[in-house]
Amino acid sequence: MSIRYKNSEALLARALQTIPLGSQTFSKSKTQLPFGVSPYFVERAQGSRFWDADGNEYIDFANALACVTLGYRDPDVDSAVLRQMENGVTFSLPHRLEMEVAEMLVEMIPCAEKVRFAKNGTDATSGSIRVARAYTARERVAVCGYHGWQDWYIGSTSRDLGVPRAVKELTHTFAYNDAASLQHLLEKHPGEFAAVILEPMNVIFPQNGFLEEVKALAHRHGALLVFDETITGFRVSAGGAQELFGVEPDLATFGKGIANGYPLSALVGRAEYMDVVEKIFFSGTFGGETLSLAAAKAVLSKLRREPVLETLKVRGQKLLDGVNLLISDLAISHLLSVSGHPSWSFLLFKDAPPFTSWETKTLFMQEMFKRGIFTIGAQTLSYAHSDEDIETLLACYREVFGVIGKAVAQGTVKEHLECEPLVPLFKVR
Repeated sequence: MSIRYKNSEALLARALQTIPLGSQTFSKSKTQLPFGVSPYFVERAQGSRFWDADGNEYIDFANALACVTLGYRDPDVDSAVLRQMENGVTFSLPHRLEMEVAEMLVEMIPCAEKVRFAKNGTDATSGSIRVARAYTARERVAVCGYHGWQDWYIGSTSRDLGVPRAVKELTHTFAYNDAASLQHLLEKHPGEFAAVILEPMNVIFPQNGFLEEVKALAHRHGALLVFDETITGFRVSAGGAQELFGVEPDLATFGKGIANGYPLSALVGRAEYMDVVEKIFFSGTFGGETLSLAAAKAVLSKLRREPVLETLKVRGQKLLDGVNLLISDLAISHLLSVSGHPSWSFLLFKDAPPFTSWETKTLFMQEMFKRGIFTIGAQTLSYAHSDEDIETLLACYREVFGVIGKAVAQGTVKEHLECEPLVPLFKVR
């Protein structure tokens, strides 16, 4: 048992008795956090930091898997939630907050004319596919990126156990920034695709008019275009990637940072398509839960009032520039690179035979956790991150990148590891 993570590991052992993997989320479980060198349980958080079950403090660059855009315990969000709590949480009738937040989304998101709330990104993306299938009277779906755990999507991945073959056969994958791969699918099954759904941006920016071409292809073949903006929404731009890149989809899904950590997601789109929601079944008891809606109203108001996204962009660009300089200075471009939007970027680890990218990434996480930085490879910023936080991260990177570079050069990566290396769960993007 690790001394640094003694309490975390004891709690994990206890949790495994009643919870598969000891966590509700794969990305927060022992599949993604190497045992013996990782924290597993958090006690509290504030601003850009959290404290684990052993009292270790971390600057957090995962931010609850991109849910937290403003920072933990944002005072405006906390105040709004506490005020609403005095009046109740979930009722026997709709609350006006449902309408008020929907109106704000319609004002902010280019494609939004009507809104349906849910709780997880999976709920919203699944709703979008049901709408598209009902509207077009077709069944096939083209997917690109990560869209949740429901059968229609996860059946297209290697994590497809339990998904009926008939469902799997209706979902087809295409490659990001490769419109020809989508065109091939649409032409192979003419008149059969209900929807084309993709993350408009994730690891890299769209290139050579990719989003415009995807929209044209989808419409030419009679399919609805859906942007999964679960992460890009309220992060890369107030109106999402569709506003940033000037390409409007027919439907779009939002979640994650919409309520700064409170559970809320939304399906939005043109009224012509959203009116189909009245005919299908997309309904949940907690879609109108008011604490999350109060949090969302506070978040959206703050995005309008303060330079939240501009700050993320400036500090994120400082980080990207600093990482690229380190990679150059330490001559480790053969080991890793960095890409993505300044507010949500990625360290991309490369195989360095005889070592795999998973071995070097495990060593990276081990060393970063020791230094009080929590990261799983993504650089997800919040408004609470200060310039000093970015400088601290870069200083830790300089040390840890140096350790990795030296270990690879000397062939001692495995000797440096104090744990078993991670193994891939399934490829998300």
